[in-house]
Amino acid sequence: MEFTAIDYSIFALLLVLSSAIGLFYALSGDRQRTVQEFLLANRDMGCLPVALSLLASFQSAVAILGVPAEIFRFGTEYWFLGCSYLLGLLIPAHIFIPVFYRLRITSTYEYLELRFNKTVRMFGTITFIFQMVIYMGVVLYAPALALNAVTGFDLWSAVLTMGLVCTLYTTLGGLKAVIWTDVFQTLVMLAGQVAVIVVGAWRVGGMARVWRVAEQHGKIAGIDLDPNPLERHTFWSLSVGGIFMMLSLYGVNQAQVQRYLCARSEREAKLSCYAVFPCQQIVLCLSCLTGLVMFVYDLEHPLAPGHRPASSDQLVLFFVMDVLRDLPGLPGLFVACLFSGALSTISSAFNSLATVTMEDLVRPHLPGLSESRATLLSKLLALGYGLLCLGMAYVSSMLGPVLQAAISIFGMVGGPLLGLFCLGMFFPCANPTGAVVGLLAGLAMAFWVGIGSFLQSTARASGVPPANSTALPTVGNLSTVLAATLLPPTSAPPPSPTGLQRFYSLSYMWYSAHNSTTVIVVGVLVSLLTGPTPAAALDPRTISPVLPWLLCCLPPKVRHWLCCGAADPAQAPGHGDSSEKSHGVPNGLSAPGPELQGDEGQGYVRSAGTPLYAVQETSF
Repeated sequence: MEFTAIDYSIFALLLVLSSAIGLFYALSGDRQRTVQEFLLANRDMGCLPVALSLLASFQSAVAILGVPAEIFRFGTEYWFLGCSYLLGLLIPAHIFIPVFYRLRITSTYEYLELRFNKTVRMFGTITFIFQMVIYMGVVLYAPALALNAVTGFDLWSAVLTMGLVCTLYTTLGGLKAVIWTDVFQTLVMLAGQVAVIVVGAWRVGGMARVWRVAEQHGKIAGIDLDPNPLERHTFWSLSVGGIFMMLSLYGVNQAQVQRYLCARSEREAKLSCYAVFPCQQIVLCLSCLTGLVMFVYDLEHPLAPGHRPASSDQLVLFFVMDVLRDLPGLPGLFVACLFSGALSTISSAFNSLATVTMEDLVRPHLPGLSESRATLLSKLLALGYGLLCLGMAYVSSMLGPVLQAAISIFGMVGGPLLGLFCLGMFFPCANPTGAVVGLLAGLAMAFWVGIGSFLQSTARASGVPPANSTALPTVGNLSTVLAATLLPPTSAPPPSPTGLQRFYSLSYMWYSAHNSTTVIVVGVLVSLLTGPTPAAALDPRTISPVLPWLLCCLPPKVRHWLCCGAADPAQAPGHGDSSEKSHGVPNGLSAPGPELQGDEGQGYVRSAGTPLYAVQETSF
């Protein structure tokens, strides 16, 4: 199906309005003249736009294409992932946000220096940059490739248009433009999905009939309580394993944490976590309903065998182009919906990469950098990463089958980074050596399992792939896009895996839990062997405030053992010298004195006579 002028107009309107938002914030307010305004939106955002921005970053184009295809092929079992959303958001709200917000940091990896040392911070920063640089090219190229295969929409025109528009409003408008374009793009995504569901259900006789037919064909899944971690999707892997995947995204990922930090208060940051929960449930429901409508529509209006999609990521687009063919403008709306998912994810990547590069790699080596030069350099970094994204999209087009492994890298890295932050916040004994060795062990385990699974699946490509192999990401979000499972044909079941094949057949839903646990276990053991962190060297602000509460009912000896020989976190002394606390960070955080002590739950606030916080904060 070819696009009409109306479809092109709707798609162009999305790009024009997104660019206009960036230009508006580039020319209004303080005009992005300070690092704090450019990278943190002046720490003055409300909970609702922050929540919608969190949702937009979560809802990538891969999820818009992948989740309905998952439901179409395997039924509604994936819907149980929604059970993980509650704890996956409550834990960040009450464990991670208080620590990050009260430290008034800009990059999450500043925490690693405050808790451990510069080396650990550098390892965390480089790991994150490696993760995001590879991912952002893929997330730009993949939806454009699917769109080109189905509609004939020019591939590189789509890639260049999306990349340049996103680079424009991210570079000019900073984080505030990114957040407000996310809000606009979230509404576009919801409108596109609702339009497809309503029209599709109407064409097959209504949503009640959709549900009834899907149930008759076994697509409405019950609760599978099988505890086997090799099973691709069970209630436990989705609801429990999904919590760890959510934490790796909403707990410690710079792109999301940066949004918490731009909220005007800690309370607003927590409220944004609460607000995004119902929004996520709505989005998950829309995606699952789209898959069910696709299934019933395909039963009644099957495509000719020669016209069936070659891969699962094209299922949704084939369905949309067919069901909306007589309604000019709606195909353009869905394409705008799809590209909104890509734009929101890519802009988050640009901004977060510019932030960690500036705060973790540039500032520590140029402590005398003026505010104006630092702001200009931050904008140039955002521009540079935008251009790099286009280059990575081209590299993605050259990878061929290795493209699957490239996408898998994103999720492989999320679990070990989660484990590193948990090691610092919940184990006072952990020392820098244990943190580095634990992170490397977690990354090694992640790549071993992920790449082993990919190679095993590739070797069986001529036959039936293992049902539980974790090789091709087809569902999920910014975090779960890792190594999602190859969609096996509905033919005879493959033989049960043995030996290392069983290890490689671990469900991708357990990847984050498995890899983060590896980091924690190895990190604690190495720390005990090399000597735990002395109580005098421990900054109590870097320990989770809930840890004493979790341990308060235990006997003192057990509590001492759980703290691995370090002092009770509730009694760990602070330092009067902030330069010692910050491990050499220039203009490090000062101890919260009376003039800096804010209201309960609000973190540290500036006194009325203090100038913009950028001088203190951006010195990291």
